[in-house]
Amino acid sequence: MIVLASNSDSRAKILRDFGISFRQKGCDFDEDAIIATTPKNFVYQATMGKYKACKKEMGLEIPLLVADTVVTSAGEILRKAKDRDDAKRILTLQSGSVTSIVTCMIYESKSLFFLDISSTDYIFDIFDEEALEAYLDSGEWQGKAGACMVEGFCKPYIKEVKGLESNAMGLGIEKLLPFI
Repeated sequence: MIVLASNSDSRAKILRDFGISFRQKGCDFDEDAIIATTPKNFVYQATMGKYKACKKEMGLEIPLLVADTVVTSAGEILRKAKDRDDAKRILTLQSGSVTSIVTCMIYESKSLFFLDISSTDYIFDIFDEEALEAYLDSGEWQGKAGACMVEGFCKPYIKEVKGLESNAMGLGIEKLLPFI
């Protein structure tokens, strides 16, 4: 049993798919206070901030797993879209370009501390304008880093992937499994 210190449905699904017993409980941390110029630095700060808050709140009686993900394209860190217009701007940057999804995760038990920062690169074809508008209207982009779901809207536009798909979904499970 582990504590997934995240409210992410995608992370929970990954753990379920791999048969890992967990309970899920997120912790409060203000990501807006982060000042970072690189995606790796941003995601490290976000994960470390969440980790410290969750460890203080829950301790390590049950091993703790914390993760955060950031999306970057065209040299810009693409956070969660503020509104529909911001989502369209963010998705337009990714259309027909390389988008990197960087995930940092921390796993700690009483005897082990594991930290990983990994990147998965997607080369996207140009997004169909009608499909993009329908996706924006659906609201499925809300709460998603980069407003994109590689397992959803973006999937048909993937031309090439370099890295782990699980990492792009928010948790590089293949790297974590040997430690749990």
